[in-house]
Amino acid sequence: MIILVTGSAGFIGCETTIQLLKRGDTVIGIDNVNDYYDTQLKRDRLKRLEDYPDYHHYEFCLSDYSKLDTVFKRHAPQRAIHLAAQAGVRHSITNPQAYVVSNLSGFLNILECCRHHQTEHLVYASSSSVYGANTAQPFSTHHSANHPVSLYAATKKSNELMAHSYSHLYNIPTTGLRFFTVYGPWGRPDMAPMIFARKISAGEPIDVFNYGNHRRDFTYIDDIVEGVIRSCDKIAQPNPLWNSDAPDPSSSTAPYRIYNIGCNKPVELMRFIELIEQELGIKAQKNLLPMQQGDVPDTYADVSELIDEVGYQPSIDIETGVANFIAWYKNYYP
Repeated sequence: MIILVTGSAGFIGCETTIQLLKRGDTVIGIDNVNDYYDTQLKRDRLKRLEDYPDYHHYEFCLSDYSKLDTVFKRHAPQRAIHLAAQAGVRHSITNPQAYVVSNLSGFLNILECCRHHQTEHLVYASSSSVYGANTAQPFSTHHSANHPVSLYAATKKSNELMAHSYSHLYNIPTTGLRFFTVYGPWGRPDMAPMIFARKISAGEPIDVFNYGNHRRDFTYIDDIVEGVIRSCDKIAQPNPLWNSDAPDPSSSTAPYRIYNIGCNKPVELMRFIELIEQELGIKAQKNLLPMQQGDVPDTYADVSELIDEVGYQPSIDIETGVANFIAWYKNYYP
């Protein structure tokens, strides 16, 4: 197939692109390579794609509808995997406008292009952060997610609502994936695994928020990519059992689906730090601090429907995942 992947220089986007290319798909990648974090890391990810003749790269912001429409006209992608976004919960508190441009305007342009170019299926990145103030665990897509505690989360929930409107109005199949904490080789330097590895290696203290009482559904990158591609292959269908008197937020009479994509095994933050210490052979100095603004204490994904309906099965345990991550880290940052 010809598949459009936005955010192809990103952590999940690059790995997804590689796996699609390996199985024989043609991939049209778009990324603006912004400076939210180290652009050299993004460039190095893109270098990994240079050996694939079926990869075609474009560099621009998705808020530019004209350029996006030109790409759709030129390549006519059958499927689209939208992973580009302005990421970061904390950053959304200090730079809210960036999230409106990228996460709302950019996503609208993706929907419009899918509409006008008869794209068969749109898979897009949502986030576990949409659960916000909801404390019922494990998080289920059947639960309400109407109380986001950061603007980032609000934009991701908005994406889900925008997708539903297009699925309803124009019969565009859309699947939203609520990612839970993704980690592994080539990860984002603004996320805790990379921050911990860098500071522990340098002998600097690490900030441990909520006094270390967090639990996170850490999910290894390979498992995430498997779930993304399986979801792309299974085109969203209307739910014939959907009841408007008791509406299920995860499906609809339109071809619209929402899934959690996580490991389904939350890990204590202190255990995660312990594994990093073990692989680095260095003991961490810890600054125990209260909860950060916009954060939640625990994340725990119910992924039963992704398993049942898509065939997703996370397989990388936390010990193996951290060992792989630190091995890459030592090689990339010698």
